[in-house]
Amino acid sequence: MNRYWLYVMIGSLAEIAWVSGLKHSITLSDWILTILAISLSFWLILIASGKLPVGTVYIVFTGVGTAGTVAAEMILYGEPFQFVKVLLIAVLLTGVIGLKLITSQPQPEEQLTERSDA
Repeated sequence: MNRYWLYVMIGSLAEIAWVSGLKHSITLSDWILTILAISLSFWLILIASGKLPVGTVYIVFTGVGTAGTVAAEMILYGEPFQFVKVLLIAVLLTGVIGLKLITSQPQPEEQLTERSDA
């Protein structure tokens, strides 16, 4: 796996943490951890977006974050299980995986040409 895709996945996990943190933080330390998760999440996505297709990075980031947040709410916080919700999340993840699979990464020469043309 390309290390930049690893950054996207770690950033997505941090997104799950901070979204849940926004809803469930009570203490000052909870809020500090939430702010750190927000910072880590966006920092990793910015780094990954510099080397990978931005649209695909964004879709993977938000798709995994959304699916993970829904799952975390059900598993950790007692959100009721709804088959239709889980089915729709599965459809979302299928689309995210499909986009990642069909997105080609520019070769280093193409990246240099694109930047010098701008």
